[in-house]
Amino acid sequence: MFEARLTMDAPTTASADNGTSGGGGGWFGTPPQPAATPNSAGPPSDAGRTPHPAESIGMFGERPRVPSQRSQAAPPDPTPQEHAPPPPPAQQASPDALLIRRTMAEIEPVADKVTSYFYALLFVRHPQLRPLFPAAMDTQRDRLLKALLTAAEHIDNTEVLVAYLQNLGRGHRKYGTMPEHYPAVGECLIGALSKYTSHVWDQAMEAAWVRAYTTISQVMIDAAAADQLRAPAWWHAEVVAHDRRTTDIAVVTVRPDQPYPFLAGQYASVETPWWPRVWRHYSFASAPRSDGLLSFHVKAVPAGWVSNALVHRARLGDVIRLGPPGGAMTVDHTSDSGLLCLGGGTGIAPIKALVEDVAEHGERRPMEVFYGARTDVDLYDINTMLRLQQVHSWLSVRAIIDQQGHIGLPDAVREFGPWNGYDAYLSGPPGMIRSGVHVLRNAGFPQERIRHDEVEELLTVDG
Repeated sequence: MFEARLTMDAPTTASADNGTSGGGGGWFGTPPQPAATPNSAGPPSDAGRTPHPAESIGMFGERPRVPSQRSQAAPPDPTPQEHAPPPPPAQQASPDALLIRRTMAEIEPVADKVTSYFYALLFVRHPQLRPLFPAAMDTQRDRLLKALLTAAEHIDNTEVLVAYLQNLGRGHRKYGTMPEHYPAVGECLIGALSKYTSHVWDQAMEAAWVRAYTTISQVMIDAAAADQLRAPAWWHAEVVAHDRRTTDIAVVTVRPDQPYPFLAGQYASVETPWWPRVWRHYSFASAPRSDGLLSFHVKAVPAGWVSNALVHRARLGDVIRLGPPGGAMTVDHTSDSGLLCLGGGTGIAPIKALVEDVAEHGERRPMEVFYGARTDVDLYDINTMLRLQQVHSWLSVRAIIDQQGHIGLPDAVREFGPWNGYDAYLSGPPGMIRSGVHVLRNAGFPQERIRHDEVEELLTVDG
């Protein structure tokens, strides 16, 4: 089996015909589909409506995420989505794993060529799939190799892999991914891999990829079919408030067209009407509210299509689309551990949600929040955090301004330690998360007590 945020999205129709191993027709035929009744809770049946995927139709659509450490089981509705599984346990690699990893080692020096060739094959052979992808494919190409590498790393971790793929399959419904898309993707994947590994590619290697791909796609297809019975593929949400906190930061509040279940600390993928098929992730800035409203803190970043649209273009009454909730940076309410929270920039949004979540559960667990920013102007939500501190005696909020670069947020956390008996939550720029994890680990913080969502593709200040 296989892994990765990658996952090839599907079985295919035949071995690629670009002079590789030849034959094999039907290897990637679409597998039997489980019966699924229409989703009464969701939007009109996805069949018959134009699919609106985002940055991919599944397999190569998303960059591997750094796993949230010490994951916990969440209620069935707000299922954490799309998190790369933890490293596989030490064990002897299976024959298929060895073959797949050998393939990946061979293509690594020519990764750009492989990914470009894959998409060229896909769009030439199956032009009907091109509208499912965003107009600009730069980021999409970069994500392919990262997904494959993650898959190769976890190919033998069956238990974790299946759970991960199920989440991935559910999350990819919003892209418009359909079972019939899988064969085309698999066919072109094999074509690209075999072209650039022709000196080692043989029937055994091809069969290993076919088996992995078929298993992966079936798990994803089954999970999507089951999810269709209980949840929509996406939610429409109307902008009901737009609060510009700085020249480039806005708090955007929306009202979804139907109940949207999630947990404090999670995030949603967002698509705007101005950039169809381009989705970005933003963390919820509050715990679930009784009025059902959802708020996001958005910073407009250079060349950020979605972020600039939400900050500078969105107005009251505009309608955006939301994918299902994802992420596992949530509070374990069965524990009495203290919470050490690091929020940098708009990364303070999910930290604020965690504070509200702890308060709503009536807990008096010590909670230490470090709010980092480059300048005092960037502490756009400090007044809200200080008001929460006044109300809750168990909450401490410290603002760390790094204007001169003399002391960073992770350094400040180290100075105020030790943090025995605490769980750590980190949210903010990738560099902050990396350095924060490094500081905590060097201070003896157990890895399993450090939680954060992905590093490489920033959730709360994504483009």
